[in-house]
Amino acid sequence: MEIQHIILRHVKMELLEPFKTSVFTETHKEFILVEIQGKNGLSGWAESVASPEPYYKEETLKTNWHIMEDFLIPLLLQNPVSHPEQLKKLFEPIRGNTMAKAALEGAMWDLYARTLEQPLAKVLGGTKEKIDVGVSLGIKDSETELLKAVEKHCEEGYKRIKLKVKPGWDLDILKAVRKHFPDISLMADANSAYTLADTDRLKAFDEFNLTMIEQPLAYDDIIDHAKLQRQIETPLCLDESIYTVEDARHAIELGSCKIINIKIGRVGGLHESKLIHDLCKVHGVPVWCGGMLEAGVGRAHNVAITALDNFTLPGDTSASSRYFDADITDPAITVENGTITIPQTPGIGFEPNRKRIEERTYYSKLYKL
Repeated sequence: MEIQHIILRHVKMELLEPFKTSVFTETHKEFILVEIQGKNGLSGWAESVASPEPYYKEETLKTNWHIMEDFLIPLLLQNPVSHPEQLKKLFEPIRGNTMAKAALEGAMWDLYARTLEQPLAKVLGGTKEKIDVGVSLGIKDSETELLKAVEKHCEEGYKRIKLKVKPGWDLDILKAVRKHFPDISLMADANSAYTLADTDRLKAFDEFNLTMIEQPLAYDDIIDHAKLQRQIETPLCLDESIYTVEDARHAIELGSCKIINIKIGRVGGLHESKLIHDLCKVHGVPVWCGGMLEAGVGRAHNVAITALDNFTLPGDTSASSRYFDADITDPAITVENGTITIPQTPGIGFEPNRKRIEERTYYSKLYKL
């Protein structure tokens, strides 16, 4: 897998409607698109999921660009690898910066799969032909608006509804949704909006028969989550607390959660995602693929990893048309009756549309030896 050059593109895409969590509101998706072209003429693609602001974790678009440009890309260009899994060791001297590492690693995986003329899902070890997906609904301006959104997506066949919650937008909202939709698979995502002082409030979530509560406590915690899990019936799911397979092992051993959300960017790439998936499978802990409002390239990577067999819960990879008027891949990601068909063409299976990419690119830079 000899590299000819690497291109970083700063891309900005308007969202069809604002997406609000307990922490911040996004009105557009701004990200780094990575293209790695091999000397064989093929290109591999991936997205950095770091936002311009450090609200989800400490990485940002600008810090990702800096880390890739000044450290990771020089390492990659000067040290040829034969398999994408080797990037974990190659990048190890650079502490943290998992989203930057994942972006380059993801592009290498796509290039590797295209070189083998195999679908990325198959190269990763995926066995599914289709995956179940759900939707993530941000905080709305009113209960009525939220109920309409839930109804719309249930009619579209999505397999699970995830609601963003925070103190003051939780119990009444969950009660209303469960009253109108008693049988849907429902989960709550708190984005670290609570503390152990809210334990009684979180215990009250048990009456709504939720699939899980995602990351209710501090973004870097596994100790207090273990204390909380012992006091409530609803399974806890960890997101922001899990960066590595060792984090996952610690959380499982402590009893901090019963489910783990795997986000490729958060954990540093597809290889680490596989390691976490495999560990969780051994311990009987189901996993699912979380979303970061990715455009088509990032969504394609999510589809590929979800083909692994322990991704047993519907993920966040909903249709491109929920967020963008026109995505940057052909075809766009589509959902039929709550499922996405795994593409069987080489690589990520959704071809980047260079014209639409260039129209949305604010800045780009090419790197080569």
